[in-house]
Amino acid sequence: MLKPNDDFPAGAVLVTGGSGGIGRAICLRLAQAGLNVALTYRRNQSSAEEVLKAVEALGRKAVTYALDTIDEEACKTCIDDVATRFGGLHTLVYASGPDLEMTHISRTSPAEFRDYMLQDAVGFYNLVFPSIKYLRASKGAIVAVHTAGLKRYPAKDILSVAPKAAVEAIVRGVAKEEGRFGIRANGVAVGGVEAGMHWRLRESGHYNPEILELARKNRSLPYGGRAEDVAEAVLYLASPKTGRYVTGQSISVCGGYAL
Repeated sequence: MLKPNDDFPAGAVLVTGGSGGIGRAICLRLAQAGLNVALTYRRNQSSAEEVLKAVEALGRKAVTYALDTIDEEACKTCIDDVATRFGGLHTLVYASGPDLEMTHISRTSPAEFRDYMLQDAVGFYNLVFPSIKYLRASKGAIVAVHTAGLKRYPAKDILSVAPKAAVEAIVRGVAKEEGRFGIRANGVAVGGVEAGMHWRLRESGHYNPEILELARKNRSLPYGGRAEDVAEAVLYLASPKTGRYVTGQSISVCGGYAL
């Protein structure tokens, strides 16, 4: 059984989207580091239960929540329950976001754009706001998983890049305003990882061979990324030891795509 990680304060980490490919890797890596893990899912309960069992098999406590982040009150209830159940909340990891289709701006209706902004940007804010009082108490951290498209925009990716730009702005705002209370806030910009949204878009055919080949050529490294690569970056930023003096930043885990 893994011992608790004494580098972190008492309590747990909440990973939203913990049932997904990247979210799962984050949950397991944090559990391997000795942390108790709460995770949320929107529809995939069976996957969330698998992650829960895997975390518990590592000797750490875990709990799952069905959560639609558009629901402001549900987000507050979830945050409060995690803090009560585990005796505190020391880390919020945002690894969720709506499924999307690659589409040009000229073919994206204002209603569709508004819906994605609500699900992603407003959903993130709905989690951040009730978390702040607990993170102040623990001098904790926020880590938001977003996209390398913020630095190198890929065509037809407006429904991902625009909401994630708002997510990054919220992260920077928290870092600027809440640092005086000991809260750190950072992001992980993901690109070309064989998991999560990238994998789903490949499977659905939205990433055709030409797009995949162009992405490969734009990478500096000759190989693609893994969900575990993202998880390692999240742990680095969340840790009061390794990430102690890092806030308001974004680490790109994209093999050099954003250069």
